[in-house]
Amino acid sequence: MPNIEGPAPPRSGHESPEFGQAVSVHTSPHPHRVAVLVYDGVKLLDVAGPAEVFAEANRCGADYQIVLLSPTGAGVASSIGTKISVDGDAGSEPAPDTFLVAGGDIYPRTAISRDLVEATGTLATRSARVGSIRVEPDSIYVRDGTTYTSAGVSAGIDLALALVEEDHGPDLTRDVARRLVVYLQRAGGQSQFSAPLQGPPPRTPALRRIVDLVTADPAGKHSLAELAGHLNVSPRHLTRLFRTELSTTPARYVELVRFDMAKALLDQGHNATQAASLAGFPSYESLRRVFVRELSMSPAAYQRRFGTAHRADAG
Repeated sequence: MPNIEGPAPPRSGHESPEFGQAVSVHTSPHPHRVAVLVYDGVKLLDVAGPAEVFAEANRCGADYQIVLLSPTGAGVASSIGTKISVDGDAGSEPAPDTFLVAGGDIYPRTAISRDLVEATGTLATRSARVGSIRVEPDSIYVRDGTTYTSAGVSAGIDLALALVEEDHGPDLTRDVARRLVVYLQRAGGQSQFSAPLQGPPPRTPALRRIVDLVTADPAGKHSLAELAGHLNVSPRHLTRLFRTELSTTPARYVELVRFDMAKALLDQGHNATQAASLAGFPSYESLRRVFVRELSMSPAAYQRRFGTAHRADAG
């Protein structure tokens, strides 16, 4: 492996509605060759993150061989100035099993050089599968046939885990994720995390108490009257607290907490009907309405896109 802190990630492709279907790429007894194309200005994490996934997979029994390539065969400077030495140019790599194009913040603001375009095209036509960064920034990763794309930066790690799972199944991939202390599957893209649930805790102790109550038991009875009763305040006063500090209503907050819980349950393999019940939704249809509103997809579509290849479909 080249002398940098690790090899690369993805960049190209479109979403596939059939992501859950695995495509077996590595079938030969030889090492699975992963070629990573780098260039001046490449984001180092986009190189090191996925490379660490493949390297850790080797420690768990996989057999990946990682090579770094540049358009000309010369070393490059990363986005933070770190020098990256490479193993050769695009023409020196005959037929990689997996080809990854690392991302860089300089694009698309800067015109892409002709040699980088040609190197990318050359390697893409020779490779069994191709991956890169940021075609659909609202998805962790998506697949169209043998072309993959991740949302960028740490999502390249998610994409690399998906490729390892495709090659070696969920058990080995789970071991890799555990060793790297990352999630095997993250739930959705950047806009798929509920805004009121991401910020700091409420400043008001009374509101913090209600928030803790709801998050500790999303499926509990949390009507506006019942929540206000816990504090001995009026429903109007409680609503005012939520609007002032969290820019939402008590009912919407409860719904978003249940929505996040339902996503986690779908990630764990529960079907949509089970997830709705366990998360506190009155019916599958009510859960479906929230998913369509928040993610523009049904719970079943969410599970197909982000579930592991061997995870059951949602109901």
